[in-house]
Amino acid sequence: MTIPVTLAGPTLDDVEAARLLVRRVAETTPIETSRYLSDILGTTVLLKCENLQRTGSYKIRGAYTRMARLTEEERSRGVVAASAGNHAQGVAFAARELGIHATIFMPIGVALPKLQATRDYGAEVVLRGHSVSEPLQAAAEYAERTGAIYIPPFDHPDVVAGQGTLGLELLEQVPDLETVVIPIGGGGLASGVASVLKRRAAEEGRTIRIIGVQAANAAAYPISLAAGEPTDIAIGSTIADGIAVARPGTLNFAIIRDAVDEVVTVEEDDIAQAMLVLLERAKLVVEPAGAVGVAAVMQGKVSAQGTTVVILSGGNIDPLIMERVISHGLAAGERYLKLRIPLPDRPGQLARTSEIVASQNANVVEVLHTRHGTGLQISQVELELHIETRGPEHAEQVLGALREAGYQPRVDF
Repeated sequence: MTIPVTLAGPTLDDVEAARLLVRRVAETTPIETSRYLSDILGTTVLLKCENLQRTGSYKIRGAYTRMARLTEEERSRGVVAASAGNHAQGVAFAARELGIHATIFMPIGVALPKLQATRDYGAEVVLRGHSVSEPLQAAAEYAERTGAIYIPPFDHPDVVAGQGTLGLELLEQVPDLETVVIPIGGGGLASGVASVLKRRAAEEGRTIRIIGVQAANAAAYPISLAAGEPTDIAIGSTIADGIAVARPGTLNFAIIRDAVDEVVTVEEDDIAQAMLVLLERAKLVVEPAGAVGVAAVMQGKVSAQGTTVVILSGGNIDPLIMERVISHGLAAGERYLKLRIPLPDRPGQLARTSEIVASQNANVVEVLHTRHGTGLQISQVELELHIETRGPEHAEQVLGALREAGYQPRVDF
């Protein structure tokens, strides 16, 4: 991709200036090698661990950059933001460090850990509505009524420059990088990192390929890029709430259109499996939005030659949601089978099926025995088994053993 001289967004000098500010509060997060993903992609895959950043995500970079550049008069008026999670924590933390009063509007159903963390950083939290759109409107009205400075989550040059500091870190930590995979919501992170990497690559006469990833149920960028302008979409249900944005940012869209080579999407099951892999293989807790890049690699959505970096953009996840995601990821990876087996209504059948499962070294974790299943004959009962396996091959082995014994197991998704 040839980068036009008129590429929108911050220059390298702008991002370098932002870095002087960001260094006051943000960590240089580590790079970890993933052998598992390297084997899948056929080249070296590294993980940029922004899930280990202060406040649990990259958001502190852009929020602090924007707020550190406010005048004394603007700071005296306070700041306001709307968010269901990471942006709220980034703004609250930055406000505490800069001595600015922050008011954050959050939806009523926001996860308790995110709500408490935002309050613990010193922000005044106002719960409003049941989706992000209502807090956004409330924040805009508050800014107009009180004169507080609204801190946008992605669509502002200072925010983009702040997020771009992550790109400078990548260039220093992985000088030979050739491909970068970045989660995209509104586009703040992707536009900041892409503008840095593409400008530096152009200066050095080399190529760096950038791939953006969105959740399929909240993918505004493919539609917007096809239309040639930011376009509103209806957001479906997604566990990746951190990147569930109905409309791309105007500035962000302009940069991503010119500097990001490809935008791909991943499904909900893909994201759950990616989070599970990161837990098991990398020992990293990553929120759904932060794991979409790994999901894209696992599902063959990324093609790359040379060193590839996948950005893990955040690690803020409610433990209750994590529990559900792990269960869903196990099921999606066929490591947790739910089987329905019609049986003759006579003694010993439950014991026999359990022995067959045990003989295949699988573990039965739950059993339901009923005479009231749909389609059962009068002389039949239905056995519902919940079984832990080691993966698809082992699951098929268990099913094969049951079939060989004359049973007709049905996998219930």
